[in-house]
Amino acid sequence: MKIRGTELFVKALKEEGITTLFGYPGGYAIDIFDELYKQNDIEVILPRHEQGLIHAADGYARSTGRVGVCLVTSGPGATNLVTGIATANYDSVPLVCFTGQVPTGLIGNDAFQEVDIIGITRSICKYGVTVRNREDLGRIIKEAFYIAATGKPGPVIVDLPKDIMLELGSDSYPKEVNIRGYKPNSKVHMGQLKKSLDMLHNAKRPIFLAGGGVNISNANKEFTKLVELTNVPAVTTIMGRGSIDTTHPLYIGNIGMHGIYAANKAIHECDLLFSIGTRFNDRITGKLGEFAPNAKIVHIDIDSAAISKNIVVDIPIVSDAKQAIEKMLPEVKRCSTDTWNSQIFQWKKEFPLHMTIDSGVTPKKIIETMNETFSEAIVVTDVGQHQMWTTQYLEMNEYKQLLTSGGLGTMGYGFPAAVGAQFGNPHNTVICISGDGGMQMNIQEMATAVAWELPLILCIFNNSCLGMVRQWQKLFYGKRYSSTCLRGGKNCKSHCNGLNSSGENSTEAGTTGAKSSCPAYSPDFVKLAESYGAYGIRVETEEDIKKAFLQAIQNKKAPTIIEFMIDSEEIVLPMVQGGKPISEMILDC
Repeated sequence: MKIRGTELFVKALKEEGITTLFGYPGGYAIDIFDELYKQNDIEVILPRHEQGLIHAADGYARSTGRVGVCLVTSGPGATNLVTGIATANYDSVPLVCFTGQVPTGLIGNDAFQEVDIIGITRSICKYGVTVRNREDLGRIIKEAFYIAATGKPGPVIVDLPKDIMLELGSDSYPKEVNIRGYKPNSKVHMGQLKKSLDMLHNAKRPIFLAGGGVNISNANKEFTKLVELTNVPAVTTIMGRGSIDTTHPLYIGNIGMHGIYAANKAIHECDLLFSIGTRFNDRITGKLGEFAPNAKIVHIDIDSAAISKNIVVDIPIVSDAKQAIEKMLPEVKRCSTDTWNSQIFQWKKEFPLHMTIDSGVTPKKIIETMNETFSEAIVVTDVGQHQMWTTQYLEMNEYKQLLTSGGLGTMGYGFPAAVGAQFGNPHNTVICISGDGGMQMNIQEMATAVAWELPLILCIFNNSCLGMVRQWQKLFYGKRYSSTCLRGGKNCKSHCNGLNSSGENSTEAGTTGAKSSCPAYSPDFVKLAESYGAYGIRVETEEDIKKAFLQAIQNKKAPTIIEFMIDSEEIVLPMVQGGKPISEMILDC
């Protein structure tokens, strides 16, 4: 039987079990959307911008463990996906992104809305291909889903020329995949694993480092059991937070640029670093030559290219995190770590997390209240100071999930990703934590959330500035607050650049001077929420934090923005300056 490419496309999605697709139509994808209109099994969600669309697909994929799917038209529709593709690629998120394309006869002729999206995204995706033969369509779609979800997950782009999608061809869709040259590793090298365990059992100061790979492989229970059986303390990367309950007595905290003192100190002093599912990026390691200087290093990672890429390791093990840990559990024994553990937790007691401002509407108080109020939730963050505070203070356990842009650090990710997470988990509480800068980058998705009656709770930490960049300016650039005041306008440029009215340097001009001279903050988030048909609450006193959360819980048919007014002087501590060893922490300011 012969069917059009558009029909085979819809059939393929159904065969892959896809029930939700995030799409934005256009001239070179209109035929595919027309075919989707004729069926009822796949819900097509229309976000208000293609970047919001792919972040929504990303949030859907991370929160459900299923492949996220998006469909856009050619040209600008496709290029608007680029940031989201890179975001997913860095954080190993399985996406299949379908892009419309001009007819094959026009490819390369600078046709209207033609771009080489495969060429553009080649370095930021797992795989990309343009379908040039109708008979290859089914096989390519099948391979796309397989590649996205297996091995190290990631985004795959399939470019669909208009003529291919209208052409008649076979109606068959493959049942199996056999790609020459792509054979994801499915076994653990037991010899290497046993060597690593011998090293673990003989170490005096061992430590486990869990990265995002532990969460991606759903190895949280297994990792916790490993920690308990060995009595070896654990630290996490930001992406690995939640690998073990954050209240567990053997959990220390995050490491890296904003890691807690005890965790960074433990890395610096350990004699064995047993890492699972992390790629050792610069925000974790600090100065490479001084990272874990006294330690032998074991590295388990599903991606062979990540091993010894940044940090040279002693025992490399290419494996899925869960498979490796499962193989380890029958072999491990309790280690002699009581003295080591006592030292670590003495550090933790002496140098706890704290904030420079300890009263009023502080990020610490907001997140602690959130911990008290929500025993179960999917928490999504944007990128900036609020992201770091969340990863420091948010309690994580088996009932909570944290979604954040870790590798690329994409501002504008949080809100649309929360939209996607809510579509994938309609009965769960989904909370987005964002700064006032990041929230405005994809605020148009409020229309999507309202149209679909999504009961999102959107927490905006409003400090009237781009807080993380401002923090760097405060600490390392002489308080020259260049282009970080979000209240800045035509008549207050000199104040925002750290100069007083006479043009002289002023340490206060970037804060109090800007506040007194700049125009009122725009937008009014409460009124903006109401203009979309959502709810808006502004919190200016500590007593109102809990009340705001309880009120938001009652709003079941629309999102609620809670605007928390926080001080622009508050900074994230500890902090390690870029390029410095993680043992050299700024603890107070």
